[in-house]
Amino acid sequence: MSIDFFGTAAGGPSGPPVCSAKGCQAAAAWVLVWNNPKLHTPERRKTWLACAEHREHLSQFLGVRGFLREVVDLADWTERPAEGS
Repeated sequence: MSIDFFGTAAGGPSGPPVCSAKGCQAAAAWVLVWNNPKLHTPERRKTWLACAEHREHLSQFLGVRGFLREVVDLADWTERPAEGS
C-alpha cells in the first residue's frame, strides 16, 4: 500500500505534495515517519511531509517526543506493509 501524496486517487489532494509545517506551501522533499506509542500500536505509522527548510525543525519536534521513526526522501518513499501482512 502506498500513500497518494501526488493526488492521483479520486478524492485525494490535488497538486504536488507540500510541507506539513504550519503556513508553509513549499514543495515537500522528505517524508517524516512517526507514531505516538501512547496512542498507536508499534506497527502503526503516520507521516508528515517536509520541505528542505523545515525538515530539521519537524524532525526535532517529533524526535524530542520519541515519535520519529525515520526520515525518507520523498522520491524514495513507499509505505511499508505492516508486520505480518
